[in-house]
Amino acid sequence: MYKVWLLFDPRRALVALSAFLFVLALIIHFILLSTDRFNWLEGHAVKVGQIAQTVLVV
Repeated sequence: MYKVWLLFDPRRALVALSAFLFVLALIIHFILLSTDRFNWLEGHAVKVGQIAQTVLVV
């Protein structure tokens, strides 16, 4: 296994791997944010049948 690191510079390879994983994580999160089910910033869309009505008793 050590001969693999003789072909590649370990610092450059690990920096490239970290950058790739960070970009991949950003892409996955933005894809999830674009869906209705997994958008945790805006919450679930309220449907007409789910709106609670309050009745004031005087």
